[in-house]
Amino acid sequence: MTLRQNLGAPPTLSFPAEPIWQIALFTGVDRILDYAPPEGWDGPAPLNRRVRIPLGKRSVVGWVAGAAAHSTLAPHQLRPCQMVLDTDPLLDPASLALVHWTAHYYHHPLGRVLATALPTLLREGSPAEMPQMPHWGLSAAGRALDRNALRGHRLQALLALFDAHPLGMSAAQLETALPGSRDVLRRACDRGWVHAMPAPVAPLIDPVFGQSPHPLNPDQQAAVDALRAAHGYAPTVLEGVTGSGKTEVYLQAMETVLQAGRQVLILTPEIGLIPQLRQRLQARFSASMALLHSGMTERQRLNGWLAARSGSARIVLGTRSAIFTPLPELGLIVVDEEHDAAYKQDDGLRYSARDLALWRARQHALPIVLGSATPSLESFHRTERGDYRLLRLPLRAGSAQEPRIQLIDMRPHGAPDGLSPALLQAIERELAQGGQAMLFQNRRGYAPMLRCRACGWIAGCPHCDARMTLHREAGKRDLLICHHCGFRRTSPAHCPDCAHPALDFMGMGTVRVEEALRAHFPHARVARIDRDSTRRQGSLERMLDAAIRGEVNLLIGTQMLAKGHHLPHLALVAILDVDQGLYSPDFRASERTGQLVVQVAGRAGRELRAGTTLIQTHRPDHPWLRQLLTEGYPAFARTLLAERQQAHWPPFTRLALLRAQAPELQRAMDFLARLPTLLAPPSELQVLGPVPAPMARRAGAHRAQLLLIAPSPVPLHAYLDRLMPQLGTLPESRQVRWSLDVDPQDLF
Repeated sequence: MTLRQNLGAPPTLSFPAEPIWQIALFTGVDRILDYAPPEGWDGPAPLNRRVRIPLGKRSVVGWVAGAAAHSTLAPHQLRPCQMVLDTDPLLDPASLALVHWTAHYYHHPLGRVLATALPTLLREGSPAEMPQMPHWGLSAAGRALDRNALRGHRLQALLALFDAHPLGMSAAQLETALPGSRDVLRRACDRGWVHAMPAPVAPLIDPVFGQSPHPLNPDQQAAVDALRAAHGYAPTVLEGVTGSGKTEVYLQAMETVLQAGRQVLILTPEIGLIPQLRQRLQARFSASMALLHSGMTERQRLNGWLAARSGSARIVLGTRSAIFTPLPELGLIVVDEEHDAAYKQDDGLRYSARDLALWRARQHALPIVLGSATPSLESFHRTERGDYRLLRLPLRAGSAQEPRIQLIDMRPHGAPDGLSPALLQAIERELAQGGQAMLFQNRRGYAPMLRCRACGWIAGCPHCDARMTLHREAGKRDLLICHHCGFRRTSPAHCPDCAHPALDFMGMGTVRVEEALRAHFPHARVARIDRDSTRRQGSLERMLDAAIRGEVNLLIGTQMLAKGHHLPHLALVAILDVDQGLYSPDFRASERTGQLVVQVAGRAGRELRAGTTLIQTHRPDHPWLRQLLTEGYPAFARTLLAERQQAHWPPFTRLALLRAQAPELQRAMDFLARLPTLLAPPSELQVLGPVPAPMARRAGAHRAQLLLIAPSPVPLHAYLDRLMPQLGTLPESRQVRWSLDVDPQDLF
């Protein structure tokens, strides 16, 4: 997606000392509310600060978005604010401009955008004050300590950290490097091995790991030189084959920015990718780092946000919402795995963090790097047009080579457990050589469908137009779970329609794959990595660490393992079912499946041993699958772009999707049908629908949608600017929940 370059941000407004304060709420009410100043207030309205206000019988926190001389309410109806919570504006002008532009572009209430941009504790009224962060280092007794006599791996890990950082570490840095280290730190202090010390001015490069551990090949060096020479707004796509050393290019480009006293923002699509990247950053730089993601406590997120806002955190590493973090000295933005759909929020404020990063880079006039082995078609198209610079890393770093990719034709033979004889033989050879294999199956649970052998009954969700997934866990009763609404029930012992006892499990989930592998290879050390097996905090990191150390030789995983992770012992990768991505009606399905194939295949053979990727399919002759494997991703992307252009799909057009849901489908359809009559669309705007959503019933609600297609962003947003204020005035809007998705990534 491109940004609305012709639309720009709404103007920043300044208000005089007016008697009416206009308050935006973070939740509940979408419109701006008028309030009187607190009793005794003398001075201008405290714009862009938080206030506590009465709302009904409650006291809530709001945001002073503006001021006015008059209100539609009578003076006696204006309730006074209770108190002002901030002495200074909470957001700097650049961050505030990003918030306003986001609200303007996505046609979303300002308060809801602020709710995304601010940490939870700030929305609840906590002080925006950085706590005092003590600094710790080894004492003389700690340096003279005989480490061999120590017991406890946590204590040894703590002292090893201080060995590697002779200038000491702050409590925040310790928590980042060794989560849950408070108790072991206290014990080390009680014994006199660690003591509090003044925080020195740390050097940029860590004195222990001062030099890059990875020498650059000519392509990497050319990419680093180009990024270091970039000035002003310079969007760059770093396209590197998996294992080509993109992270090393990021690090060396960052070094120049950090040495200049600037900050760096690094975005990653998933929490699971953060630990490995964090370790690389900590090993290279002594610069203070803030982490921002949903796996942290609310206090940790607030402290990281405040450290970034104050400028004390020089590196900010986070997932999607970190794009809103105030960074007064921002010098570089890195969007890793920029193609990933996780950068697009799929409910509430449906923003794209990648696209906001591009707008922010333009706003700050600074370089931005979009890194991926499989760039999105939008980014690829812009490199072809010359809007973005393209830097390629065509070779793997060091002596590693690209994996061999082979198709396994599943048609000639049956595979009741989903594992073909050719795949089982390949796994057996790999294990015999002391290697490691990974099987990719993007369906969690035991089986995606439960069916009666006699009458054909299928276990469906009573609240969604979807099948329920069978989940099986040792020692527990089998459960049927809907992966769309979360409804669960015990799996029946017989068919509820005909009472037949023979119920068949259809398809393979990760748990069933694990069961099959344990049966075929009883002596293998197996680990399953999916959302179910990694619910506990730290479990994903522990499993990945075990795989990196070679303690696991058979891995089963979903998309959590598809990208970013460096597994040095992994030489064999198998994609169990590529066909599910070949027949989706979504116009983005072929792009995403191609990206997934390349990313998963790239996990194999990243170090000394040559890698092999096996892909099971019933369509080995599928044209784009063949092109992807024989000609590579760039040729594949150009073919898809030509198809998109002929079909008038993005990036050659712009989309907005209006969704509605109601207790009855007809009510949702009628609401959407009113929109073109409420405001006639211009001739260049195409309206498709309304139609029932592909999953017409979800969580008990019936859903419909209407798609707007425009040749460019200007007519689309001009129409939405006029339409959106009128939607709330429709009588039907009180009976229908509706939402707008600008630049939707998922139409289904």
